[in-house]
Amino acid sequence: MIHKLISSIVLLMVTVPVYAQLPDFTEMVKNNGDAVVNISTTQKAPDMQGDADQQAMPQDMPPELEEFFRHFFQGPGRGMVPRETNSLGSGFVISKDGYILTNHHVVNNASEIVVKLKDRRELLAKLIGSDESTDVALLKVESKELPVVEIGAPDQLQVGEWVLAIGTPFGFEQSVTAGIVSAKGRSLPDGNYVPFIQTDVAINPGNSGGPLFNMQGKVVGINSQIYSRSGGYMGLSFAIPIDVAMNVAEQIKTKGSVSRGWLGVQIQDVTRQLAESFGMDRPHGALVAKVIPGGPAEKAGIQVGDIIVEFDGRTIETSGELPPIVGMTPVDDKAKVKVIRQGDREELTVKVGLLPAQAAQLSPSTMPEMTVNRLGLAVADLTDEQRQQLQVEKNGVLVQKVAKGIALDAGIQPGDVILRIQNTPVRDVAEFNKIVTKLPVDKSIATLIQRNGSPVFLAFKIDK
Repeated sequence: MIHKLISSIVLLMVTVPVYAQLPDFTEMVKNNGDAVVNISTTQKAPDMQGDADQQAMPQDMPPELEEFFRHFFQGPGRGMVPRETNSLGSGFVISKDGYILTNHHVVNNASEIVVKLKDRRELLAKLIGSDESTDVALLKVESKELPVVEIGAPDQLQVGEWVLAIGTPFGFEQSVTAGIVSAKGRSLPDGNYVPFIQTDVAINPGNSGGPLFNMQGKVVGINSQIYSRSGGYMGLSFAIPIDVAMNVAEQIKTKGSVSRGWLGVQIQDVTRQLAESFGMDRPHGALVAKVIPGGPAEKAGIQVGDIIVEFDGRTIETSGELPPIVGMTPVDDKAKVKVIRQGDREELTVKVGLLPAQAAQLSPSTMPEMTVNRLGLAVADLTDEQRQQLQVEKNGVLVQKVAKGIALDAGIQPGDVILRIQNTPVRDVAEFNKIVTKLPVDKSIATLIQRNGSPVFLAFKIDK
């Protein structure tokens, strides 16, 4: 009996200190759960249809097969049949009068957005605008005195610090998961302007757009991506720092669009061998591989072969760190740039420019009024920068908006470049409108578009 009592006391002495060190998230969830919302959307998405039967692209496939299937199901010669789909995501309220942050990919191409609050109310939301480059979208619902989150400082986050996510994974509302900060300033292939926060918080489809909290109950990020070979959580989650998201949201709210700083260089990492060849004691910085003619870098005297090691007072360890810093720098600001050139350090001053071709990524609030034509398309002439970015040498007009009707049913999307209609080259907007007014009724019209650098023929028929 005495032996058992002593064993119990020893066990208690060992276990209590361990459990006492674990965080308690209950109060944080109680205080912040009301400001986290579920977002559902209705959208028209194209199905790929072969000659004989309709085929849908497989879901949740491994990333290494995704590109193969995309080309297989979206190759030339396949028709596009729109169908309505529903998606689920998360978001959080940032102002009492109804502004909500979420991901661009959660609401992209949505025809209807419904926000569901914790108290079960459902409100229709308006898309104020979104930015694909940072994957941030700003919504607005008509309501007053909504519960809001408190914004934190992601730059003060420490690797190893506890963080918590609230969201709607697989449709399970108000789900809470926790973990630690695994790394900061991660650069991902599709997020050049976002220094992602990497965590091991369990994030799954439906968590996108939800908040990432620190232990003070303040939002430090927007849960945005996972790295997975199965389509589900595998221990690697990525969040957009909240300061980046709030900057984008404020620009959308006040200006209707997002302007982003531009240096005008193509860069790469410095390897050990390159560091040795440049007389560096260790690999660091961003190696300039190309200087865009007429860009800010060229005007500042930056040369091919320079290694940028500091920009505007911030040290550059890897090439992936430079684009987010430049992108967040206000256009026309002057910044000090330190480079290593042939083994010597030099300091230059660059006047940050505006990232070209941003007109091709306008948010809905800045798009022009719908062009009144038979196809329901709003189109614009291409600038030289847009032609370079979209790989269009000559002819073509940029599709900015697609209304319900003939063009949408045919599969034409915003961002497409219309090159030809019925074998007639489309040189500019005036030529486009002239061709459209003369199109015959009840006859299939072949249209050549360019999407993501690849030409595709689509067909439509005007009923009347």
